[in-house]
Amino acid sequence: MKTDDLKKVVEPKNTALVVWDVQKILVNYIFNKEEFVQKLKAVIDAARKAGMPIFFTKITPLPERFESQARRMSFRGGFSNAKKEDFDLYFEPASEEVVFNKHTASIFIGTPFELMLNNAGIKNILFTGIATEIGVESSARDALNRGYLPIIIKDCVSSSDKDAHERSLKNLDKIMAITDSSEVIKMLSI
Repeated sequence: MKTDDLKKVVEPKNTALVVWDVQKILVNYIFNKEEFVQKLKAVIDAARKAGMPIFFTKITPLPERFESQARRMSFRGGFSNAKKEDFDLYFEPASEEVVFNKHTASIFIGTPFELMLNNAGIKNILFTGIATEIGVESSARDALNRGYLPIIIKDCVSSSDKDAHERSLKNLDKIMAITDSSEVIKMLSI
């Protein structure tokens, strides 16, 4: 989908911004930290100014006994040495913004996200966050399969694995809208 086509459908009243797992523990390991933080802050500020709903997600590990075997194996103890404050969000949500403590790589599983979108008449979702090839891609694909228009803001997604990030964007570009922060900011300032 071209930027001109996006401009026809993306409006603050029918679009939400997702800030996926932008937590201190992850931001410190991404390959493009300074650029990512700067561009994402600008998008969040523009979305707030436009009155667009913003949803933040947080990785919230379950107690060890209740964590799935699949997640224990995939993380290989990756969060076992983390301190509680490592899971804090990098950006402070405003009082009206929603924070989901979630336990899967899809914003649609185990949260009231879809119910909230439907109640508010939201059909477009701007995706940002960490990691591109894990939760961002999973959630965007899930959104597409549920009939929403997912839009990836390519300079506001990142990963600790640059190659995986680039492969993910290349794959997603075949099936959904990919744009950059400057275009989104222009769309929101109209």
